Amino acid sequence: MFGTYKSDDVTILLKDITGLVQPLATKEREIRIQSGVHYSEMLPLEYEPTPEYMAIYKLALDRFSKITADAVGAVSEQIWNDKGKDTVLISLARAGTPIGILIKHYMEKKYCCKIPHYTISIIRGRGIDKNAMNYILARHNPEGLQFVDGWTGKGAIRNVLTEALKDYPQISQDLAVLSDAAFAAEKCGTHEDFLIASSCLNSTVSGLLSRTFLRSDIISENDFHGAAFYSELTEKDVTYQFINRIEQEFDFNKTYNNDSDNKITFSGLGEAENIRKKFGIKSINFVKPGIGETTRVLLRRVPWKILVHSMNDEKNLGHIYQLAQEKGVAVEEYPLEHYKACGLIKDLSDI
Repeated sequence: MFGTYKSDDVTILLKDITGLVQPLATKEREIRIQSGVHYSEMLPLEYEPTPEYMAIYKLALDRFSKITADAVGAVSEQIWNDKGKDTVLISLARAGTPIGILIKHYMEKKYCCKIPHYTISIIRGRGIDKNAMNYILARHNPEGLQFVDGWTGKGAIRNVLTEALKDYPQISQDLAVLSDAAFAAEKCGTHEDFLIASSCLNSTVSGLLSRTFLRSDIISENDFHGAAFYSELTEKDVTYQFINRIEQEFDFNKTYNNDSDNKITFSGLGEAENIRKKFGIKSINFVKPGIGETTRVLLRRVPWKILVHSMNDEKNLGHIYQLAQEKGVAVEEYPLEHYKACGLIKDLSDI
């Protein structure tokens, strides 16, 4: 174990690469990504939130703790109804890990059981960590495995998971998330694009772990995918502040409607493609819809502009307005249908 997660909450199936990889500044990393270097072969410099941004984060945490807790409850009930006491949670690092802990805590407290929880790496263009999968399958029945993430943007990781699990036909491809605005997950708390406060920060709400890393000079064929531990940020770690705040709002007596009815009536990917065409963007990978993905664009990519459904939605988008102002990024109102915000990445070949 490394990072600040409690060992009872999650088993981290990642290799500790702390000190082995020099993090890169955002623009340098973006230049390399757009020149063909895979994002998983680099680590970004962590954004250090300003006091103004942290104030907005704390306000967002209070405002959205109840809807987040209800989404946890709703998706946990769907998982329980499907897999019951045989559930084994596999969260997709890193954004899925605190969500997996919340689902684990909800199910254990309500149903008085012990739910195993692992976090593993899955990388767009590289697939799932097979060494981690083999580790889990050596210890648990495949029927109980349930993959967990925080939200869906375009549904790209959903597609990576589907492709990766072709090698594991005994495992259900079901993905469980809190917010499924893309209508891409089988289980979700809601299809609403709402602010999950953990999406506002990077490692400081994720056990001080980096995003996952895969490069052959550091990760051998027998290793788990890697992650670094930012111990120097210990005083700024709010991982359990986030988890505990959401858990205060758990309601074990509430009857949750199944918002995840498996009837996908429209696709977030379709809206993203329309945005790409509208703005003359050459790659769909430069279009990042949803509050969570827009926040990520501002935190660790080079944004071109931000689209929002309203310029006056301070409740949902206040942190996005603040980040855009800090970074000098234009914010534009746009008639989004399935999302409240969409981040557009700058094409550095146009500069």
